[in-house]
Parts: sequence; structure tokens; C-alpha cells
Amino acid sequence: MAKRFKVVITDFLNDDFSIEKGVLDDIADIVPADAKREDDLIGIVENADALVTYHAITLTKRTLGRLEKCKIISRGGVGCDNIDCGYARERGIDVANIPDYGTEEVADFAIGMMLSLTRGIHLYNSRLRKQEGLWSHQQASPLARLRGQFFGVVGLGRIGTATAIRAKSLGMKVVYYDPYKPLGYDKSLGVTRAETLEELLSKSYVVSLHCPLTEETHHMIDTAAIDSMPEPSYLVNTSRGEVVDNHALPEAIRSGKLAGAGIDVLEQEPPDDNHPLIRAWRDPEHPAHDRVIMTPHAAFYSDEGLYEIRRKGAENCRRAFLGQSILNVVN
Repeated sequence: MAKRFKVVITDFLNDDFSIEKGVLDDIADIVPADAKREDDLIGIVENADALVTYHAITLTKRTLGRLEKCKIISRGGVGCDNIDCGYARERGIDVANIPDYGTEEVADFAIGMMLSLTRGIHLYNSRLRKQEGLWSHQQASPLARLRGQFFGVVGLGRIGTATAIRAKSLGMKVVYYDPYKPLGYDKSLGVTRAETLEELLSKSYVVSLHCPLTEETHHMIDTAAIDSMPEPSYLVNTSRGEVVDNHALPEAIRSGKLAGAGIDVLEQEPPDDNHPLIRAWRDPEHPAHDRVIMTPHAAFYSDEGLYEIRRKGAENCRRAFLGQSILNVVN
């Protein structure tokens, strides 16, 4: 009888796994862990041949050190900052991501947040629902015309590029900061390269974040960074929660330095109810109530996108089991 492999889906998903079974059912068993924290994996993953992990938990040495025969950790997403990739390499485990899923979805989401903020849509809806103020455009006055405004993209990878193209189609002047992008890429897109983050921030009416979480980008957008932006300006984050020091946002909104913020990702998900940004966002008396859009790490989501990410993750596990080349190994 042929050996059957064990694939543990560590977190985020808990359904019939028909997508993964459609790819793996002839050679592997799917075991859902539905973990909410890393310790929930104890007793489940030790004899796994593969892990498929999303963003709800972190895989540290504590878990990786117990894996007896794991060949691959398939990250259902792009960012792998929730996996100790270096230690996985030491253990001979490939970590692979799915960099080409959700590009359209996240780019559309970032632009959607930007439009809702800069055109006053969210503010109108929030205030009128509370029966506060006039039934009038004056609720959001003043609002600037978008055409000709600077749209700053931090991180010009697949998603950042897709977002830049969408902003450009709206007539905005796109400037980007990405020191790892080769010279000339800006010319192929018809956008402007900023030599420093400070240069981008100083001119951008809207800043949209699309960079990975690294030591370099951790809290890249803090009080000082926001202070260097024009007044008023807008911030959209669909990258990683830790890229922004969210403690800086309530005062930036209250002071008018930021006219609005769209936040899809947070350092802790779900967030602590006592976090200053969450308290301000929920407080009808705080300007953030009308000027901050909060979403639950959902920018990636569409039915098609989720299907794609699940199928590709399972296919990479299958490649590992069959001794074939694994795609998109990041470690």
C-alpha cells in the first residue's frame, strides 16, 4: 500500500477542505488544526509531512523544533514574517509562499479605501447614520480633486505596482519608494521614483503601503513620518500591521494632520479593545470614528482569490511529496 502523507492546515480555515482534497486526496490526509495560538498545535503537527499555514498564528522554533519529518511549510499568502524561516531552513524544511495570488483584490481594496476616504464617502455615511450635522456636502468640506494629487506607494512589488497603475488611471501623480527596485522600472510604468521615504512622504496626498514586514520597515510610519506628510493627507495600509505605529494615528486624526486612514492590518488580530486606535475608532466623539476605516485583514479576499491560494498551496505540497521542484521557496 502506497504511503499516505499528512498535511496539517494550521489555522484560519475550518471547512470540508474540498479544494485541498481535490489536489491531494489520492496521496495525503488533510488534518485541520484550527489553531488560534501556536500552542494549539501541540500533539497535532509533530508527525506532519507538510504544514499549510495562514496568518492567524506564528510558527517559532518551539513548533518547528518538534517537526519530525516535515518537508514543506506552505504559507497561504505572501508575507512569511510569522514563520521563523531561518530556523526552518536549519531543519531542512522548505518554506514557500504564494506571491501571485490576490494581486487584483488587494490593489482594488487599497484604491477603494482611498476613494472612500478622499471623496468623503465614509465620513458622510458615518455622520449621517448618527444623525449628526447637515444633510449636505458641507459635512466633508473641504475635499480636494483627486486628479493631479500625488499618490505615494511604499513597496512596488506585484501589489504595489497594480495599485500604482490604478491610481495613475485616476489621473493621480504616482510616486514610489522601493530601494530594492532596479532603476528604470519607474520609466516602464510612467511613475516617479523617490530616492528616500522622506521624499515620498513630503509630497504625497495619499500614502499606500505595500511593503513586507522586516526590521527595516517595522514602525516605518510613526509620529515623525506622519508629521512629515502634507496636511491634510491620507494613509492606507494593506501590507502588515507592524509597518505602522498605530498608536500615532488617533492624535494625527484628531489634529487634522491625517484627514483619514484605511487600516486592514493590525499588529494584533483581532485587536485588543483597549488599543488607543480601536478606542478612538469606536468612540462617536472622536474624529477617528468618522475618518478611519477598519477592516479585518480582508483585502486579499474574493471567492476566486481564496480558491487560488488554497489550490496553489496544496499543489506545492504535492510537489514536495512527489520529489518535484517546489515553487516560490523563500528560505
